Formats: sequence, structure tokens, C-alpha cells
Amino acid sequence: MKKILIINGHPDAESYNAALTEAYLKGAQKSGAEIALINIRDLHFNPNLQFGYRKRTELEPDLLQAQKQIKWADHLVWVYPVWWGSVPALMKGFLDRVLLPGFAFKKREGSVWWDKYLTGKTVRIISTMDQPNWYYRLVYGSPSHKAMKRLTMQFVGVKSVKITAIGPIRLSKDEFRQRWLEKVERMGESNK
Repeated sequence: MKKILIINGHPDAESYNAALTEAYLKGAQKSGAEIALINIRDLHFNPNLQFGYRKRTELEPDLLQAQKQIKWADHLVWVYPVWWGSVPALMKGFLDRVLLPGFAFKKREGSVWWDKYLTGKTVRIISTMDQPNWYYRLVYGSPSHKAMKRLTMQFVGVKSVKITAIGPIRLSKDEFRQRWLEKVERMGESNK
């Protein structure tokens, strides 16, 4: 049975991203998968990696639990809005504080290379934006997707990263949003 961790990076509990998170969760429940959910907005932690990697800051209990859930999962689903070409600040702080050396990777002594500790997992990124996907991809080069896929998930060992970009949201009609909720529920049901 597949073990799925859904991580919602939107700070608003009433956002469309929250609805997408619930749609994926509903589909995954139909499939019989084991599921865990993290709504980053509900966690109690300081998102500031105050000393970088120079000095270790003790992890709060919510972040220790998040690390356990990430280790446990076979498949990670990240749901977030694209803001200023990136992820929301709270989600960035979560990534900085959770994907630490010794947990997600380890720098090799006397080398520029590193060992990847989150191998064997798959990832689905579901992001929303207020512009058409083609514009975000062609004009801006999909910076948040590249950062999450290549510079974050693949950096720590995840080889298979699939991206679902939904936009434009701000001016979208209810039918558009409902269609995407149905598609995301089917993704959850197929565990993709």
C-alpha cells in the first residue's frame, strides 16, 4: 500500500489550494493508500533558518513530526500558490528548517558533492498562479517549479517529480476551478 504525504503550503485555510489539497486527499482515500497531511499554516515553528548551517537550531516538535512523516512517505504531494515566482514565505521557511543536512542530505567532507537521503520517493507538485501556465513557462522559465523540482527535491534524492500547474486562477470561472478539483481528485485516486 502506498504511503502518501500531502503538504499544503498555502497560509489561508479557505484558499483554492486548500480545496485542491482536500480533493487530492479524497481521491487518495478512495485508493486505499495510507495518507498523512501537513498544513504548514497550522504548524508552530520559526520559519527563519537564523544561523544557516553554521549553527544548528533545535527543531520544534511540529518540524520533528514533519521529518518523520517525510521519511515515512513513498510519495510527497506539495500544494502551493506561486507568489512572486516562488513558494509562499512560510513554505520556504518550512523547507529551510526541515530539509536539513543530516536529514535530507549530507555534504561530503572536502568535496563539493553531497549524499542524498530522500531517495526512492516520488513527488507531485500542484501549484496555482494568476497567469496562464504557458506565459509562466515561456516568459519566466517556471522558476518555482525549477527550484522545487531540481534544486530541492532532486537535490535530496527524489528522481521522479511531476508538476501540475493550474492557472490563471484569479479570473477563472467556477467551472474551470471545479474541473481542476475533479482532475486533482483523480490524481489522488491514482496516487500520482
